[in-house]
Amino acid sequence: MDAQGRGRAGDIDPADQWVLNPDTGEYELRLPPSAAQSPVPGPRGAAPADAPDREVPPQRRRRSAPEEPPPGRAGRRRPAKKKSRGKRVLLWTGGTMAFVVLAGGTAGYLYLQHLNDNIQSVADDGASTGGFQKDKAINILLIGTDKRTGSGNEGYGDTGSAGHADTTILLHVSKDRSNATALSIPRDLIVDVPDCPTTQEDGTQKVIRGTTGVRFNTSLGQDGRTPSCTMRTVTELTGVTPDNFMVADFNAVKTLTSAVGGVEVCLAKDIDDPDSHLKLPAGEHTVEGEQALAFVRTRHSVGFGGDLSRIQIQQQFLSALMRKLKSNDTLTSPSKMLKLAEAGTEALTVDSQLDSIGKLKDLGLELGKLNTKNLTFTTVPVVDNPAEKVKATVVLKEGPAQQVFDMVANDVSFTEVKQKEKKEAAAVAARLKGERSEPSEVRVRVMNGGAPAGSAQQELAYLQTDAGVTKSENAGNAPGEVAKTTLEYAPDQADQARALAEILGLSGAAMKPGESVTNSQGLPTMTLTLGKDFKGAGVKINAAAGKTPEGVEKSTADKVECAK
Repeated sequence: MDAQGRGRAGDIDPADQWVLNPDTGEYELRLPPSAAQSPVPGPRGAAPADAPDREVPPQRRRRSAPEEPPPGRAGRRRPAKKKSRGKRVLLWTGGTMAFVVLAGGTAGYLYLQHLNDNIQSVADDGASTGGFQKDKAINILLIGTDKRTGSGNEGYGDTGSAGHADTTILLHVSKDRSNATALSIPRDLIVDVPDCPTTQEDGTQKVIRGTTGVRFNTSLGQDGRTPSCTMRTVTELTGVTPDNFMVADFNAVKTLTSAVGGVEVCLAKDIDDPDSHLKLPAGEHTVEGEQALAFVRTRHSVGFGGDLSRIQIQQQFLSALMRKLKSNDTLTSPSKMLKLAEAGTEALTVDSQLDSIGKLKDLGLELGKLNTKNLTFTTVPVVDNPAEKVKATVVLKEGPAQQVFDMVANDVSFTEVKQKEKKEAAAVAARLKGERSEPSEVRVRVMNGGAPAGSAQQELAYLQTDAGVTKSENAGNAPGEVAKTTLEYAPDQADQARALAEILGLSGAAMKPGESVTNSQGLPTMTLTLGKDFKGAGVKINAAAGKTPEGVEKSTADKVECAK
């Protein structure tokens, strides 16, 4: 994608014409008295409003939409109630090194229509869930390519790159929108790339054969692979199927940071990196354009000088960018918001399920509910590839990596989110506190309530053979499917329930005080119902929010950190 080769806006700069009306809390188009009043800025390349001898066709009306007065003419309708800043702002997230905030109130929606022409989309080839949904958790795959197209990018490394997945982040937003996790996937991680059905330029489909034991970044660009193939590779790796993807190249960082007037970053030491072109002394700096790109590309002068060090500096940059985008300095500036709108839609390529301003707006409204203190940045746990003498690639650190993937898949926060009902939260936590029975004294029957076929028997074998829960039995299928695994028990079985919860990794929320049932021997027993979150016999079922797996580093977007 060459963002700088797509043309520029018309002679009338919409960023200078849309202003905030303090009485209505909405953006209105204000033109000079001599200028023709138009509710929508013209397409890029259009003539100025006062250009002579140019006939301007009337705008089409949508039959299904009621006619409304143009922005700025409030005489025909009641003044709108002033909206909160959060509701006036349309947010969405851009790929790679850019979380993009795009704003425009209700009155600015017509301008957003104009931006539809900027959007480029690529087929998802059936690799996604079909698109995000408002009532479910959201998973967006953000991909930054190393493609060097565009003015000023010739001096960066491999000028002939097909555009590999140089930076990849799986952004998970919780179902209740209280928290989010940005999981970075190292480009040098050894993975298996599956077969990828791929739409060609002529509309036909071609299956690009998969490969095993290759770098993750080859899931894009290599052998004609498209972002949908990167999406399939992420699903294969993590078990999480992304809802949508967004892709950006080098130009995205430059144009987006310039649109918001620069991003504040911090360095713990002087940096002079000839490869990334970054030269800055220690301390705080505001970077934009070429300097911002140099910042997110530097690696030899930070940390251990490898790709993992660059991931950390990119995460710090994204945190700073999020804080800037949510600041009053940005949200209350119509000029910045509209420039950001133009830059964002020009710089990003999205999947075919996210190819309109309306869809981006809806996604933005969901993402806009997030608080930066509950947006966690972390990286897939890896270790150096033991098969290499000269360390160039990494492999999964199996235990912690699987725990991280499970937390994302099961919608578990990496930060402790403040509970709305403290009393209820305390009661749930109290279920895990107290004495525990010996495993041999625990009586439980296991039922399958949505796990893969055979799961109840597999878990039973684990309990009896490995966990010492010998007084257990298979009770077949549950009456209906459940999303989460639960353990129901009577009050006098609480010590048994706590013992089993510890063995299985159940949270207090999964423990359901209730009644016992009678087992095959006529004795009272608890009921363990395996839900859709069941990952296999012996695998911990639930993780507690805020408890990061051992050895996994994380940071949150609300904190200022200096690159070391």
